Order: sequence, then structure tokens, then C-alpha cells
Amino acid sequence: MGGRLLLVCRLLVRDLRRRRTETVLLLLAISAATATLTLSLALDGALTQPYERTRTATAGPDVVATPSAAGPRALAALAPLTTAPGVTAHSGPYPIGYLMLTARGKTVQAVVQGRDNSPAALDRPAVTNGTWVRPGGVVIEPTFANALGVRTGDTVDINGHPLRVVGTAVTAARAVYPRADWRFGPGSPLVQAAGLAWVDSSQIGALAGGRPLSYTLNLRYADPRVSTSFTHLSTGGIEYTSWVQIAEANGRLVKRAHLALLIGSWLLTVLAVVSVANIVAGRVADQRRRVGLLKAVGAGPAMIAAVHLAEYLVIGLAAAGTGLAAGWFAAPALTNPGAGLLGSTGTHPPALRAVVAGTALAIAIAAVAALAPVLRAATTDTVDALANAATPPRRRGWRVRLSRRMPTAILIGIRVNARRPRRARLVMVNTLITTIGLAALLMGLAQNRQVKLGAAQLANPQSARTLQAMLLVVVVLCVLALINAVVSTWTAVLDARHPLAVARTLGATPEQVTVGMAVAQLLPATLGVALGVPAGIGLNLVTTPGNLRYPPTSWMLALALTVLLTVAVLTAIPALAATRRPVVDALRSTPT
Repeated sequence: MGGRLLLVCRLLVRDLRRRRTETVLLLLAISAATATLTLSLALDGALTQPYERTRTATAGPDVVATPSAAGPRALAALAPLTTAPGVTAHSGPYPIGYLMLTARGKTVQAVVQGRDNSPAALDRPAVTNGTWVRPGGVVIEPTFANALGVRTGDTVDINGHPLRVVGTAVTAARAVYPRADWRFGPGSPLVQAAGLAWVDSSQIGALAGGRPLSYTLNLRYADPRVSTSFTHLSTGGIEYTSWVQIAEANGRLVKRAHLALLIGSWLLTVLAVVSVANIVAGRVADQRRRVGLLKAVGAGPAMIAAVHLAEYLVIGLAAAGTGLAAGWFAAPALTNPGAGLLGSTGTHPPALRAVVAGTALAIAIAAVAALAPVLRAATTDTVDALANAATPPRRRGWRVRLSRRMPTAILIGIRVNARRPRRARLVMVNTLITTIGLAALLMGLAQNRQVKLGAAQLANPQSARTLQAMLLVVVVLCVLALINAVVSTWTAVLDARHPLAVARTLGATPEQVTVGMAVAQLLPATLGVALGVPAGIGLNLVTTPGNLRYPPTSWMLALALTVLLTVAVLTAIPALAATRRPVVDALRSTPT
């Protein structure tokens, strides 16, 4: 047993040293899928953790009460709530004005709350930049400030009154832009998108210009579970908003981005399996003579399988570590406060869950992709393994008759695919997954990424974050697909050296051979593109609610042509290099 283990380790180290480039490609392929899964787990945690931290840091209330009345009647309606059974703390009532804010030439809806510098028992907004409210100044919620394009020190106008932006702050008592719930007046049932701002309480009456002010009261209960009963509750002329509703509204900002990363991790997993299978198939085909030698000296199928699987499992474990590290360090950048995540300076994924899931995924990818070719090599006849012959194409009468009418280049391409049908299927899947990702990205770019706030429009942070996640996934998809294409075309050219040399001996020109290799890759790639474009569009239709805008047909046509042109160029370069080699050398170097 010890001798067999030593042999496996020696062959493992030898293969890793001899095939360093392929080993690096395998690491990249599996690491990409693992890193994307880690980012998805990080964003999953970011849906709730930042709000919880903000609620703790700012003494967020359990329930926010807003009466339908205005002025003194509103204050009278809220007064009994401060001494209601179960209430342990309260703050306010604070005046609220549904006003219009102008910044950089755009006039938008804003929920303006009057506050002062006295400490509050509940809802103490945390200043993230600048200072807290003072006369003549305004503090803006950060996501709203980013959409407006204003910074501390700029001047904005609220209902004709110029105010200096003295800072930005976050709160757990109201949802962030664009879900701050602007109304046409107190008690109005119509809720519209808006941002949140704070001003000195002594100025809000003048800013409202005589319009009646609404009020909000923050409440905390002895039993935290009581607050969940206030979800979507309006009774006695008072609307109650639970912290659960606010957390859910804030979570929507990254919910689609999380879904995009989750679907992207599935696509990357499939593409990683294709990549690993492609590389493994080339490695196993190159090692068939060694398989024959091992069998000739007495090694059984189990030993052959162990020799090959050990290599890929070791690479899978190394890739798991690499992918987890990349996802861990990239997660804070994806879950920063610019995404609308309150109180978050960057969220890491849960360590144990990420390690278990990432390691399991990496090992599964390596095992699933390597299992079929390894078992095929282990069960191959010794003589066939030593001969290292490709799968002979199945000859049919109708195929022979059809081939007589085909141009030489197309005939060469079809014959290459017939010899290695599995490689052609991998090319099709590789192109399919890549096209799905690119088509979905074009669909995302075609959507309206603006929020209407009255007569003006501002950027939608939800769409921006979703698009950022899609771009991340598509970039990784394209890099991995490019690696797959390079590996596939290069191994196809190397594997077809002998058949191509025979074709050149029979009169085929180097140009025909080059075109033939391009055809061999383009045939399955065309099918992948044809299926990928509608699949990418359908993916958006399934995952995105509401009416969608479709990109111009020219965009999709350009996408298809670009993908196919890339495949053709990547194939033509190694094919041209191979045709420069003398036919005699090619025939001598390849076993028959």
C-alpha cells in the first residue's frame, strides 16, 4: 500500500511540473467559480447584517408611528402612544415635511425631517461625513447624496431656501433612497420615491412655507417580537412601520445583485466544469500511452484512476483556497456603503460556510469533470492505449455521398469533429454559457436605470448595483471562456496534426487546412450562439419582474458575430502555425 501511494505521489509531482501551464489554467477555472460563490455568500449576508449593525449603532426603533393628521392634531394622536403598555422608550415626535429639493439643476422629492442636537433615546442618526444639523445647514442620507451628486460643502435648495450641505448620515428609522416614502401631504395614501434629509427643527416650518407638517414618533417595546405585529398596520388614524419593513426595503437594493451573483456562480460552475473537462480530456489523451505502459507493468483500473484523480483533487483543493481568498478580499468592495447598505464598511462572507461550500464546490468540479475521461482511460485496452488512436468516425453511406459535394475546408472541419465529438460538445457548451452571460448583460444595459422623483429623474442604486454584479460575472465568464477557447483550439490543432498532414499530402492547401480547423470550432460555436442569445433574454424575463426593455437587434447581432469571430481568430492562429511545419515532420512525430 505504501509503495502504491509513493508511486501516485511521484507521478502527481511529475505531472504538475511537466504541465505547469495547464495546471495554472485549471487553477484559474476552478478558482473563478469558487470566488464567485464566495461573493454570493457575502452579498447574501449583506442583505441583513448592515441594517442590524446600523440599528444597533443608531438606537433604531422597533416601530415608527406616523399619524394621518397634521399639526396639533397629529401631536395629540401620538401623545397616548408614549405611555402605551409595553413601550419602554420613545423619541420625538419629530416634524416631517414632504418638500422639493433642488441640486445641480434637478428638482426632486425629499422627505425632510426636523431635528436638533439634543440626545435622543431612539434614532440617533450616525454621521458618516461632515457634521450634524445646524441652522442654515442640511444633512442628507448618503445614498440620496450620491444620486444627487452632492458632497459636503455644496449648496442645495429646499422650497426656495438655499442650504449648505453640512454632512451625511445614516438611520435605521426610515428606508434609504429611493424608498423614503414621499407623500403629497399628511395622510395621503399615495407613496412615491424620494430621498431623506435632515434640517434644524427651528427651520422646517419656514421651509414648508405654511404647509401642514406631519410628525413621526419612534417607539421601542419590551418584547421585541411585538414589533413584527405592526407590519403593514394602519389603525386609529396612525400608520405603523416596523423595523422589519425598513430592513426589507433596504435589502431590496442588493437583492437583485445577489440573484445576479447567484445565477452567475451557477453559470461559472458549469463553465468551470467545461474548462476542467476540456483540459482534462487533453491531458488524458496525451497520457494514454502512459496508461498503456502502467497497464503493461501490472497496474489495474483502480490504480490508473487513482493516479489521475489524485492530481485533479489536489488542484481542486488549491483552487478552493485561491478562490476563497479572492472572494474574501473582493467582498468588501462589492458590499460597500455605496451599494446602499446601511452602516456597512464592507461585508465578509461567513467564514465556515464559505470554506465548506467553496471547498465542496471546487472538489466537485474537479471530480465531475475528470471522472468520465479518467474512467475511460482506466478501462481502455492496453494495446489501444499504447497506440493512442483517436475515435474512428462512424461511416454511413449518406454521409459519404454528402461529403463528396462538400468543399475541402468544410470536409476537414467535419472530420475533425467526428474524430473528437466530445470536444465539439464542450465548445458548444462553452460558447452557450458565454453568450447567455453577454446577452443577459445587454438586456441589463437596455433597462431604464433611473428613478422618477417628481419631474426629474435620478440614478437607481438598485439597478446600478445589479449591473455592477452582472459586469463582474460577465468579465469572469469571458476570461474563463477565452481560456477554454484557447485550450480547445490549441489541443484540437495538436491532436489533428497527423490527419491534417495526411490531408495536405492528398492535396489540401495550408489555407484550406486553416479554414477547416476554423470550421471545426465554428460549427458547434454557432449552435451555442444560436441557443445562448434567446436563453440570455429569457433569463432576464424570469428573474426580473415588471416590463423589460429589449436591446436593439443590432446589439444582439453584433454580439453573435463578435463571439464567432473571436472563435475563428483563436482557431486560425495555431492552425496557421501548424501548417508551416513540413508534412514529413508531422507524419514522423505522430504515431499512427
